[in-house]
Amino acid sequence: MRSAISVLFAALMMITGPLLAAPVKIALIDPLTGPMASTGLPVLEHLRFDARRLNANGGFNGDSIEIIGLDNKINPQESLVQLQKAIDEGARYIVQGNGSAVGSALIAAVDKYNRRNPGKEVLYLNHGAVEPSFTNDRCSFWHFRFEAHSDMKMKALTDWIAKRDDIKKIYLINQDYSFGHALAEAARTMLKEKRPDIEIVGTDFHPLSKVKDFTPYVSKIKASGADAIITGNWGQDISLLVKAAAEFGLNVPFLTYYGGSPGVVSQLGEQGVDRIYEIYGYYGDTDDDAIGERQKQMYKDKKWDYFLFYPRITVMLEMLQKAADKAGSNDPVAVARALEGLSLETSYGTVTMRGEDHQLQTPLFVSVLKDNMPYGAEGTDFNFAKLDRIEPEAVTMPATGCRMRRPQ
Repeated sequence: MRSAISVLFAALMMITGPLLAAPVKIALIDPLTGPMASTGLPVLEHLRFDARRLNANGGFNGDSIEIIGLDNKINPQESLVQLQKAIDEGARYIVQGNGSAVGSALIAAVDKYNRRNPGKEVLYLNHGAVEPSFTNDRCSFWHFRFEAHSDMKMKALTDWIAKRDDIKKIYLINQDYSFGHALAEAARTMLKEKRPDIEIVGTDFHPLSKVKDFTPYVSKIKASGADAIITGNWGQDISLLVKAAAEFGLNVPFLTYYGGSPGVVSQLGEQGVDRIYEIYGYYGDTDDDAIGERQKQMYKDKKWDYFLFYPRITVMLEMLQKAADKAGSNDPVAVARALEGLSLETSYGTVTMRGEDHQLQTPLFVSVLKDNMPYGAEGTDFNFAKLDRIEPEAVTMPATGCRMRRPQ
């Protein structure tokens, strides 16, 4: 005779159907409050937007995707606290990308956790921490980068600069941490090789997310006689820098990694047209109407144009879904193995996750801010128009020093 509990369970199954599997939890660890929240909140919204879209199409192997947002205040130590919280909440996929100092701490912590917890491993999915060493001498089986790293971008940017006879004097201004120093060193080395006639007329490093008024820096740049500026600044540091330059009357091109950061377009508007350049894996004036309409939908009721700046989030989740389907499993180890060498067709070209170092191979684009764009950014008519396309094979770089240890 069946117990009363068994009878009750059978009755519930007849009403509700089989119990649903636990969702695949993906935890974002990025700044969600404070001055750099403008870089983290759009990522969180983009993750949720694409999770809903993928869930409507079966999620990962039929399991739904759940996005968890955790605020690290762009602090490495706080990020480790949030990593443990994510694990405690059942997340086995960790997403981060704002700040290579944070990325460095997460690579070490995830490696350590996975060594101590076989069968409970987590993957670190890097959407934008571009310190080159992460896929070189610090490469890890548990880390995948879905963005071209700093040296790849500088290789493409300096190839483009080499063709510009009007650029003779360059000023370097960057944030004072590993990424900013790596970018400046790469710029010096590559420009010397490709355009030895170009003079570096100044170099500045400033505290990350601490400067409220960039006018003193802008005054130095103007006095140097620079006819172009190279900067890897992101978040409020790029917004405030270019705004100060416009107000000061510094009318020279900004050659940026993150000129499309939220707030730049809406704050500068006409003042940024033909002055703000960006080297990136995408550009805003897409000729793909489906992508353009999705972009409009994403910022319809928001402060930022999320799709302009974070299309790599879509690439990351779609590659993750494809890898899970290929593996027939949502287990992070199986998904990691399936990600190696995986390619994805996007509206901007084919991207491939290189297996030897887990570095995405992707086309890059040089673009410039223009007016009257069909799919404007941040509720404006401004967006970035393509100037040049660089194929993956032109910017690929060897995984120097990578000796990846794979699980048995």
